[in-house]
Formats: sequence, structure tokens, C-alpha cells
Amino acid sequence: MLGTNLKSRSLGAEDLTPDLKTERRDEARPFPVDQAGPYDEPLHLRIQRRRVGASNVTIAVSAPRAALNRPLRDAMTTLAISLGVLGLALLLAIVLQVRLGLRPLREIRPVVAEMNLLLDQNAEGLARARRHVANLAHGLKTPLTTLALALAEPGRDQDGSLRSLATLMDRRIRHHLGRAKAAAQDGPARARTQVLRHLVDFGDAFAKIYAGKDVTFEVDVPADLPAACEAQDLDEMLGNLLDNAFKWSRRKVRVSASEAGPDAIISIEDDGAGPSDGELPEALLPGRRLDQSVPGYGFGLPITRELVELYGGSLSLSRSALGGLKAELHLPRGSSAT
Repeated sequence: MLGTNLKSRSLGAEDLTPDLKTERRDEARPFPVDQAGPYDEPLHLRIQRRRVGASNVTIAVSAPRAALNRPLRDAMTTLAISLGVLGLALLLAIVLQVRLGLRPLREIRPVVAEMNLLLDQNAEGLARARRHVANLAHGLKTPLTTLALALAEPGRDQDGSLRSLATLMDRRIRHHLGRAKAAAQDGPARARTQVLRHLVDFGDAFAKIYAGKDVTFEVDVPADLPAACEAQDLDEMLGNLLDNAFKWSRRKVRVSASEAGPDAIISIEDDGAGPSDGELPEALLPGRRLDQSVPGYGFGLPITRELVELYGGSLSLSRSALGGLKAELHLPRGSSAT
């Protein structure tokens, strides 16, 4: 470090000795030096060394640091206050604009209340229509079943024409009731029914009905898999397919399900003799029974197909890997289950 005593009229009898670093500097440009003055006030110095003739001259310019910082601080304070006032003014303007802009919406409030009331009444009407459809289905199904059983007795319908008419009436009623139910269920309020719970219930029931066959019932279905249909309609579809599977099986019935895009795919298989490839299309015809040795009327699969189609799904039949029939039910699925 080199010491250089600087004198000035403003210093009076005091000397200023700047602390100059000895490292090489760019002598062509002034360099800064900050230190305390004679009276311990912070100083800012700009020093430059020049060579004048045969002598080295050091030129130093100093000023109190406060004299340099105060204008900047005053300017920044003014700027900060101005920006704060401007921001507050903009915030108030936004609040006023939103309040004034949304004020006309108050006039729509009665319309919104009326629309909500209309939607509630519509939902109540749909629920009421659904109950009426269910009551009508129950009221017509029992007499038609009784009529079909009566006509099946020997000598009651020798040419089978009356039984065909009863069958046609049953199909027509089921079809139009199903369409009415499906129309009532359209929209965001359509029911979602959990598949696994209903399969387990049917498995327990058919295991008791066909207890003499000692059928093994295997279920591989996700616990949260739903189907977008009413519970009673899902019961009818699953009941018909499982009844056929247990009826024709030898020792095993297997049910599996998975998701495929927006659909739930439910596969029901048995290890019975199964139909031939040529008999598969006839299995979906009303009244056509492939196995005449097993009691029944042959309407289960056609009814299931018509019902699943009303929900936008499909029913397909094929040979099972177990050896019997494989019925694959495609149903739209939902986000929640009941």
C-alpha cells in the first residue's frame, strides 16, 4: 500500500491520505476509492495518475457519499410513491369496472332462479315417468307370462298361433317400455350401477338353484367398474346370461370384465357343450332354443340383446375357451356407481 497525502482548502489543516492499492491499474482512466474522511464521514474518491513532464501527478476528486446517494434516494422514493399510488388507482378502477360491469347481471337473477326451478321440475318429472314405466312393465309382464304358460299346456294352442301372438306382444311391450326407460334416463342424471356387486348376488343365487351340479363360479371384475344403466335392467341382462351359463355348464362358469374406452365389457362363459358356429346366430332369435332338453322358452338372449341395445350397447356370442358359450356384453360405463 502507498500513502499519498492530499491537501485541500476545504480540509483546512487536515490531510487526506487515500488508501491506494499497489496492483497495476489502467492509468488512462480514473479509478474509484471509498474511505472515511478526516472527520470520519464516508467519502467517494475518483483518482487518476498522470505523468506531467518528468513528474508523476495524482489527481483526486472527492465528495461526501451522502451528497451522491441522496439525489438517487430522493428520486427512488418519489418513483416508489408514484407507482404505489398508480397501482392503488388501477386496483380501484378494476373493482369499479367489475362492479359496474356485472351490475346488469342482477336483472338475470330471476331468470336463473326460474331456470333452476324448471330443471328441478324436469328431474322430478323424469323420476315420476321412470316409476310409471317400471309399474307398467311389472303390471304387463306377469299376465303375459301367465298367458304364455297357459298356452303351452297340451291342447290349448294346437297350431301355436296364439302363443306366437303372445310372444310378439311380450316383445313389443318390452321393446317400447325399454325405449321409454332409456329416454327417461338420458342426460347427466343417468344411473350408474356397480357391476361386481350384482354379479356376486347372482352367483350366490344360481349356486343355490343349481346346487346339484356343483358349479364353480369364478369372477374377475374390477370392484369399481360401473355400467350406465338402471340396476333392474342390469339385473335382467346378467340374470338371463348367468341363467343360461349355469343351466348349460358342466362344472364351471367364469365371468370377467374390463374397460375399453367408454364401454364396460362383461364376458360370461361356461364349460358346457356349447353351440356350433352355425347355431350362434340363431341363439338370438326369439323362441329359438338350441338345447331342447333344457327347460325354457328361449327368450332370455333376445330380450338381453334388445335391452342392451336400448342403452347403446351390444351383445355378441362366440365359442368359449372353456368349451361352451361365451356371451360378451358391451355397456356404456359411468364415473360413479349406485
